[in-house]
Amino acid sequence: MWGGRFAEGPAAVMREINASIPFDKRMWRQDIAGSKAHVAMLDAQGIIAPEDATTIGAGLDAVAEDYARDGVPDDLALEDIHMLTEARLTEKVGAVAGRLHTARSRNDQVATDFRLWVRDAIDQADAALGALQDALIARADEHAASVMPGFTHLQSAQPVTLGHHLMAYHDMLARDRGRLADNRERMNRSPLGSAALAGTGFAIDRDATARALGFAGPTTNSLDAVSDRDFALDHLAAATQCALHLSRLAEEFVLWASQPFGFVSLSDQWSTGSSIMPQKRNPDAAELVRGHSGRIMGCMTALMVTMKGLPLAYSKDMQDDKPPVFEAHDLLGISIAAMTGMVESVTFRTDRMRAAAEAGFATATDLADWLVREAGVPFREAHHITGEAVKAAEQAGVALAELPLAALKRIDARIDERVYGVLTVDASVASRTSFGGTAPMRVREAIAAARAARKGETT
Repeated sequence: MWGGRFAEGPAAVMREINASIPFDKRMWRQDIAGSKAHVAMLDAQGIIAPEDATTIGAGLDAVAEDYARDGVPDDLALEDIHMLTEARLTEKVGAVAGRLHTARSRNDQVATDFRLWVRDAIDQADAALGALQDALIARADEHAASVMPGFTHLQSAQPVTLGHHLMAYHDMLARDRGRLADNRERMNRSPLGSAALAGTGFAIDRDATARALGFAGPTTNSLDAVSDRDFALDHLAAATQCALHLSRLAEEFVLWASQPFGFVSLSDQWSTGSSIMPQKRNPDAAELVRGHSGRIMGCMTALMVTMKGLPLAYSKDMQDDKPPVFEAHDLLGISIAAMTGMVESVTFRTDRMRAAAEAGFATATDLADWLVREAGVPFREAHHITGEAVKAAEQAGVALAELPLAALKRIDARIDERVYGVLTVDASVASRTSFGGTAPMRVREAIAAARAARKGETT
């Protein structure tokens, strides 16, 4: 490829460090699609002869069939997927293949291929997250009224329902999908036709190639189009945030599956054993999802550091843009699939959850609220009175609802028998009827809204 300028070939190490085909071959479908759109435009604009365009188009289809059947070979001498495809095309159709590269550069070619690949990756991740949302909705519906302790600082705080807890993750994933959608809309512009950095003197039609490839239109600045990878960083940022949410859910499962909690039993499909301790049932899938989040975050950091000091336009550093994006995509995909499987198959030990909610004085806030609402006590005073009641219950070894009325009256005479209507965990969750609250009626409303939203996406 460099024969007109260079007298000698590259050193062996240079050949190896310069080649990207071992990883960028993943973009072969996008490379073929971009080339077909480009040659069709060259034909329509009269830049190449119609018979040459037809020959090249058929040749590209034949190369694609070879790749689909046999895979893409790692030919380091041809450096990347773009040169490999052109070489394979030359084998198929002869010298006319050389006309394909008219009015384009590998710079705009790779920028186009990479955008197409990231766009496909976004669509795959979005579909997978939708399936995980469906799993969360289904399990939340089963447990819209199942009581469990809600935690702050990992201390029992107030009773909530398991359905409410699961729908919290549904809403996190909805925002993750929103970030992916924003990323897709922002990056959906075609760099093709920007050439090396300055555009081209050929009378090309960039709008036509953009339409053919499903872009909203062409990029507006050729320098920017070939030299920035903010669309890839946007995708990694969205993937990282999503991975953090998955990691939090995975951590819940790790905690809940431990014997001190005993809130869940993970299925055999998503657990492993020990090589020495036959009683063990390890939540390895959840732990790996938790671990993958760190690797995905590392991928984002790697690309940020690569891009941070590059002047316009293209620099070879940018060849390293794809491995972190590919790795993050793979890790995110398998993490979403694993969490979906765990959510669908997990057995929730609602008896253990209820017992934990009842044991942790989780209805203390309900007593304070009752004092404010029924006895006209200022909240700060009610908070202090409730603290005294919790201390008394703790010393007596009973739940708040089991304290005798006489004991409560010794703490504050304004307390009467009506208070027992709010001190059970069921009464507590039923009373949290504010929009977005944990009351079963509100949880079922949230589930219905989520199902309607999902139905709207698929119709």
